[in-house]
Parts: sequence; C-alpha cells; structure tokens
Amino acid sequence: MSYPIHRPRRLRRNETLRRLVRETRLSPDNLVAPLFVCGGEGVRREIAAMPGCYQMSVDRLLEECRELASLGVPGVILFGLPEKKDAEGSGASAEDGPVPRALRALRRELKELSLWADVCLCEYTDHGHCGPLAPGPDGRLDVDNDRTLPLLAKAALAYAAAGADVVAPSDMMDGRVGALRGALDQAGRADVVIVSYAAKYASGFYGPFREAAGSAPAFGDRRGYQMDPANTDEAMREVAADLAEGADIVMVKPALAYLDVVYRVKERFQVPLAAYNVSGEYAMIKAAARNGWLDETRVAMEALISIRRAGADIILTYFAKEAARLLA
Repeated sequence: MSYPIHRPRRLRRNETLRRLVRETRLSPDNLVAPLFVCGGEGVRREIAAMPGCYQMSVDRLLEECRELASLGVPGVILFGLPEKKDAEGSGASAEDGPVPRALRALRRELKELSLWADVCLCEYTDHGHCGPLAPGPDGRLDVDNDRTLPLLAKAALAYAAAGADVVAPSDMMDGRVGALRGALDQAGRADVVIVSYAAKYASGFYGPFREAAGSAPAFGDRRGYQMDPANTDEAMREVAADLAEGADIVMVKPALAYLDVVYRVKERFQVPLAAYNVSGEYAMIKAAARNGWLDETRVAMEALISIRRAGADIILTYFAKEAARLLA
C-alpha cells in the first residue's frame, strides 16, 4: 500500500470533526475575572499597562460584574485600592474598605456570582510589602511572618462577613492557610472556601499589576517570601503544606511560564487547581497585538487552552470577558 492506513489529517479536515475529537475544552465555567475596586463614584480609570482593564468604583464595578455574569463567567476576584495606607496594612480589614463595600453591593444584586477576595496586605501597607516589617538577622527590614498572620485572618473575616464565598491568601507567609482556616471556623464560617496561592513565584510578570493595584514595594523586592523560579520540588511541598492546613483549592502563579508546575501539581495531588494568567502575560499579548505582530484573539485563546491542557480547572485571567464572549 502506497499510503499509510492511519491518516491523522482525516480528523482535522473540518471544524465539526475537530470539535468531536477535541481533548481539552475551555468554557466560561473555567474563568475567574480579576477586578480592581477603588473609592468614589462613577470611576472607571483605564490602567495604562493593562489596556482594557480598569480601576473602578463600586457602582461601575457592579456594571462590569453584571456583564460578566450575563456572559457566563461564574466568579470574580477583587483587589482593593484604599484611600489611606499604613505600616500594618490595617485598611485590609476595614469594614468600609473598597473590597467589603464592593462585596456587599455584589452580594445584594448578583447572588449567583462567586465572589472571591484576595487576602494580602501589600495594597494596604505604605511600604508595599505583604505584612508589617521588622529587622531581620542581618539588620535589614523584612516582613514579620508571625505578626502578619493575625492581620491576614482579620482581613479574611471582614471579607467573609461582607459576603465573600472565597478568600484567597496571596502573601506567601508560612502558616497563613491554617491561620485563616482556624479564624474562619472559630467565627462559625466553615462554609468559606480558601483558595491558596500555594505556588506563587517571585516573578517579573507582575509589573503591570503593581501599577494597577498601587502595590510596588518601596524598597527591595519579594524574593524573601515568594518562590524561586528555578524550583518545582519546592512547589510540591508548598501545595502539600497548604492542603494539610485546610486549603480547598490551590493555585499556581504565574501560569504560562510555569505550565510544568501546573501539570505536576495536578498529576500529584488531583485536587481542584487554579492558575493565574497574570498581568504581564496579558500585557505582552496586548502590546504585541497593538503593534500588529500577532492576532490577539487567537493567541489569547491559545494561551488559555494551554493552561487548561496543563491541568488547571480554574483560570484567573484578565481575558475573562473577551474569552467568554468568544466561547458563548
């Protein structure tokens, strides 16, 4: 026989066949949209480094969430921009802070939407680090891990009281999942889900987010508490520790540069897994598309399907609204 019996191209010859044999599927059900909430009314400021993303007051955030819900996006995660900051990040747990106010408004109107609140202090400290500072063994200022834990727990309780279904500690302090689980359970909120940023790397892909959230460190960097990009075995230990402390869902951040970590976590633990398609990954695609170097829609969807293919059940992405429109 002059031709092979097995011809893979037979199953690629039209879209209907390709859909029937597709191994990995992406739907709006897999998406969570990160949103930035600030004070005031009628505020919708585009973020220069993240075209198509905005800092929004609660009223405009409601409009955005109505649209997301209508497109089938099941969840949003909120990041707050406080009016005042201090050394302890006390604004993170303020009842009248931007995130609790947004949660209360969203819970009243959009009961079907899953409301996530990021739990960290970096947006609320005047120095931009993820907790209060103290001199380390070498005399340099560093985040005080154990002083930070009760502050994170207090913020998580405030978000739960305001209507959050999910709290997501992103600080990378040792023991923070256990601190949050213990505080929530003691307060009678065993129903609140914890999504831990279990494997969060000290990445260069966060730059645009720090502009969006006003959370750039005033000095130094976060390598003392975020993970070394060279390590994957360490990620397995971090995930195992967070699960043992009570995490319900674990997360890898960033996503695209760490697809091997996403795959390893899913293969080893077989638990619900999220991956964060972060601001730098989003901004690169947007910038290249604006220069005419690539097809934005095609590349964005290819990036998202790669994260699903690696094993993520949930993708936090700034492309959520655009992707949901296409997938609908």
